[in-house]
Amino acid sequence: MRTRLIPLLLAIVTLLLAVLAGVTIGETPIEPSVVVQVLANKLWGAAYVLDPIDEGIVWNYRLTRALVAAACGAGLATCGVILQSLLRNPLADPYLLGISAGASTGAVLIALLGLGAGAISLSAGAFVGAVAAFALVILLARVSGSDSGAGHIILAGIAGSQMFNAITAFLITKSASSEQARGIMFWLLGNLSGVRWPSVGLAVPIALLGLGVCLWHRRALDAFTFGADSAASLGIAVRRVQFLLISCAALVTAVMVSIVGSIGFVGLVIPHAVRLLLGTGHARLLPASALGGALFLIGADILSRTLIKGQVIPVGVVTALVGAPVFAVILISRRNAR
Repeated sequence: MRTRLIPLLLAIVTLLLAVLAGVTIGETPIEPSVVVQVLANKLWGAAYVLDPIDEGIVWNYRLTRALVAAACGAGLATCGVILQSLLRNPLADPYLLGISAGASTGAVLIALLGLGAGAISLSAGAFVGAVAAFALVILLARVSGSDSGAGHIILAGIAGSQMFNAITAFLITKSASSEQARGIMFWLLGNLSGVRWPSVGLAVPIALLGLGVCLWHRRALDAFTFGADSAASLGIAVRRVQFLLISCAALVTAVMVSIVGSIGFVGLVIPHAVRLLLGTGHARLLPASALGGALFLIGADILSRTLIKGQVIPVGVVTALVGAPVFAVILISRRNAR
């Protein structure tokens, strides 16, 4: 029991320290003691006298960014583990199912048609588009001859992604002004600037729910490592488990993309890196990947706010700049290990 509690406590402490770093580090540095006092004022009604500007930065801006970054990183990394295991494809990531492309189309439609205003309307359009894209991919996979074959799902995902990307590009080219196009492209590259407490209330429970569902089916995921036939021989209901876990990955990805846009490489790089360190057992791989994704995205968010003074870089740009070289190193390491 103690051997299980120690890694859990270390993971919680590491995550809390990363969130604290995300709150304190920025163009305007804030002391950790100020962060603690803000939390005490807001959560427990303490009466510390603080600068209203510092209090607003901590509570309404940086803390929400850090928490959403942690939830999105954990959720995307968990989805990457699921899809790489079920589809037995090392290049599988949460966007393989066309969800990111569908979310982009939904968000662009909302932005250009002017249906409502603010981040909530944009997120709602992105979520509807993501769900529509996933439904189309599953339909294409089923019509093509199999609702559970990995090859069919991958090809259907590629086709769906290309179609929705083409629709998005057409809409931007035809209808968007230069200012609209700039705002849309910034969102599509991943943007944590607009997240507030409602986003935290959505992202954190969904990330925890997705991780919990996957951990519940960890033994089934271990069996899928050797293929669907091996899993079936062990008494696993292959199609039901595949559909449940792929739908779970689609839901988590759709929610995260609707909140922050498309952030690449988290669900691709983190599971591979964790496998190199801990092996393929999903009882350890899933929580470690979730933690790694959370830490990675918090770090990327810090870099996005501090690399260029007075300017915020889309966080998806940072994850790509860091993730692509890291993924190349992982591929080379795996080849040399053989």
